[in-house]
Amino acid sequence: MTHAAAHPRTVQHLVPLLERLTLEQKVALVQGADFWTTVPIPEIGLRAMTLSDGPAGVRGPRWDEREPSLNLPSGSALAASWDVELAYRYGAAAASEARRKGVDVVLGPTINLHRSPLGGRHFECFSEDPELSAELAAAYVRGLQDNGVAATPKHYVANDSETDRFTVDVRVNERALRELYLLPFERAIEAGAWSIMSAYNAVNGTTMTESDLLETPLNSEWGFDGVVISDWTAVRSLGAVAAAQDLAMPGPSAAWGELAAAIRDGRADEADVDRKVLRLLLLAERVGALGISTPVEPAALDGRAFAREAAIEGVVLLQNDGVLPLDAAALRHVAVIGQNAREARTQGGGSATVIPEAVVSPFEAIRAAASGEDVRYEIGAIVQEGVVEIPLERLTNPVTGEAGVRVGFHDAAGSEIFSEDRRSTALVWFGGDVPLGPTDTVVLRTRYTADATTAIELGFASASPAKIFVDDALLVDEAPVVEGTDLGAAFLSPPSATAALDVIEGVTYDLRVEVSLATAEDSPIDALSVTLGTAPERADPDELIARAVAIAAASDVAVIVVGTNSKVESEGYDRDSIDLPGRQNDLVHAVAATGTPTIVVVNAGSPVALPWAGEVAAIMQGYFGGQEFGHAIADVLMGASEPGGRLPTTWPTALADVPVSQVAPVDGVLEYGEGLHVGYRAWLRSGAAPAFPFGHGLGYTTWSWETARREGDAVVVSVSNTGDRVGKQVIQVYAERSDSAVERPQRWLVGFACVTAGAGETATATVRLPDRRFAHWSKGWTVEPGAYDLRVGASVEDLPLALEWRVG
Repeated sequence: MTHAAAHPRTVQHLVPLLERLTLEQKVALVQGADFWTTVPIPEIGLRAMTLSDGPAGVRGPRWDEREPSLNLPSGSALAASWDVELAYRYGAAAASEARRKGVDVVLGPTINLHRSPLGGRHFECFSEDPELSAELAAAYVRGLQDNGVAATPKHYVANDSETDRFTVDVRVNERALRELYLLPFERAIEAGAWSIMSAYNAVNGTTMTESDLLETPLNSEWGFDGVVISDWTAVRSLGAVAAAQDLAMPGPSAAWGELAAAIRDGRADEADVDRKVLRLLLLAERVGALGISTPVEPAALDGRAFAREAAIEGVVLLQNDGVLPLDAAALRHVAVIGQNAREARTQGGGSATVIPEAVVSPFEAIRAAASGEDVRYEIGAIVQEGVVEIPLERLTNPVTGEAGVRVGFHDAAGSEIFSEDRRSTALVWFGGDVPLGPTDTVVLRTRYTADATTAIELGFASASPAKIFVDDALLVDEAPVVEGTDLGAAFLSPPSATAALDVIEGVTYDLRVEVSLATAEDSPIDALSVTLGTAPERADPDELIARAVAIAAASDVAVIVVGTNSKVESEGYDRDSIDLPGRQNDLVHAVAATGTPTIVVVNAGSPVALPWAGEVAAIMQGYFGGQEFGHAIADVLMGASEPGGRLPTTWPTALADVPVSQVAPVDGVLEYGEGLHVGYRAWLRSGAAPAFPFGHGLGYTTWSWETARREGDAVVVSVSNTGDRVGKQVIQVYAERSDSAVERPQRWLVGFACVTAGAGETATATVRLPDRRFAHWSKGWTVEPGAYDLRVGASVEDLPLALEWRVG
């Protein structure tokens, strides 16, 4: 198979540069130079391009708290806004961050579908619906690239779960592949994406880095002229050379180590490599890395203000008996409960992680917003699993005397070959300047001052063996057992080992951690993750709940923040349950039983079971809301802002009700046997009732749905705000075709728009509906002529307006 016969017209002007390169230079260029950069060739004016993980912020080439990043709300939070303009600005914010960090290519957005609520990485993706995902993806891509930074929609394609992601073979029929899983990528390419990431998994028997899907439809139908970047280590063989797989990352790629020799002896075709090189040169030109081309300078950004706005727009008010918004003047005592209230999850785990300069928790934001009131806190239930970093203010670097940790890298002879001073005990190295290759042992040293007289659980989290010494006495000596075979999960969410340590308030203890890398020789990458930290106290769970109940009973209102932890939602593994971890459900039941109006904020990236929903006054889904999560929650609770979100994914009552939940392959194969019926489509077909339907979300005003009429290829919808304050409405347009000659979902989303109106005002939205929205795939796109029924409203179940729509 070869695809090099013709080059896109967009690269013809680069052919003279290609002709100046040797075979060795071309072969080097189609592989990374290292973990995050491409190969520079100064003689043709080509500098290295820097790639970086996103997509909810831009980390840059180093995972380092000394180089903090803007932490934006997660993908599911952005999707909950249903706001295309916000998605554009989100992309622009990512571009601004990228340029600040010297990044040319952002590895995002993540646009796989929420096929099953068990998918462990759904926080990073947008939605269960392809149309919503597609429109947001296109806007995100434009926002990035209008500001001179390449977008990389990922993971192409059908990488919708994490179990056995490196090897799973996803079996999906052509129609579902085209209409569901490829659609967001198609729309991203229409928006002009300059690169795309191929996935680890196989589709219908062929691993994606060697798949014909990289040529058709990507190049031959959609006109993609950019670079296909592999997911890290996803290129497995020279078989990817003949495919339209352009860049093997990270580099140099072991799988392509013999590429030059393979070309010389006829196992590979140089024309295939030329095609890849031309596309890489075009990407370099677009981002300002080639010749005299200069990168576009992104517009100035108030990052924290935008992060707060984006978080607010993604907050979904699931239910409300009238308690919200809170009347601050009527409150005297407020109980804030939950570990996530004080230690909120602002992002999911894995490669999407960024390190923000500061995070605002719900507790501190509520306390600030209710400054004249008595705001009290109790943890209520333990959510955290494993260790978390020690607060910086409790640490002193023994070398500099400043807050922080001294890290030394020692070779096999015990000599220190490198050292650095860090301001965190949660440390990750991959890429960058640290010499992990020749390092045998990494040593962390700090002086820890206790803030209370108590017993703490001191330990470490790492996939490598380690010892902890306290005042030179050995406390922990463990070789953690990594569960599963996913290297990403082992690296980014490693197991913990701890031991009890009695400490006295005000006393300082010398801590030393020795991490052995001697067993890391078989790892395909030079990388290390280690956290020195503390695990949750070994408290009586019933006592924690009792203390929370006591402050709730004495308060005017109780706000409980429940949520998941890094062992539940992270890259590298799927969930096996949608239950909240720990005793959180018992906590909510107990607090609600006090009779105090109880508001529950859910701090999770994907749906969780809410068995106490009928017992509480209000439920708010906050997702992973970024570094301004706390301010966003407080703004919505107090009524300073309207809850802007609507569910991008159906919310089940229980896992047993979910029509499509399978994420574990059987004999290496994951069958997408449901075909077209994913998400709300599957719920409609099954007849089961979810806890909250797709598109659902309440606000602080009331609406009247006035009219829906056709104007050309658009439906024009008018709604009136009948309440007493400004509000946001998301107009959702669905199609039905009960007499169709082909299999169809009972109802499917064809368009949407956001409107805002003041009290007593009417707002009108125009939603374009090109014929393609009604097409089905049958060896090509086919529009069945005749009448479709359009249903218009506020969710997939709340559809007060209807009209007939004829096509063909």
